Amino acid sequence: MANTFTQIHIRFVFAVKFRKGMIQPQWKDSLYKYITGIIQNKNHKLLCINGMPDHIHILIGVRPSQSVSDLMKEVK
Repeated sequence: MANTFTQIHIRFVFAVKFRKGMIQPQWKDSLYKYITGIIQNKNHKLLCINGMPDHIHILIGVRPSQSVSDLMKEVK
């Protein structure tokens, strides 16, 4: 449909298996850059990413062209 605008913002929170503190500070930034690349290559807009050693928070502007479950399958 012409002149249609969609704005969907979703916050994802996911944890490592058994909530073990496996995300090490020395490679945390590399992990976040890698996840950012996946999201941007799928034409979504990453608004914020951060986390703790046992979980990650991601705020994404999601395009309706891809399902949320397919996107998270790629990220995880």
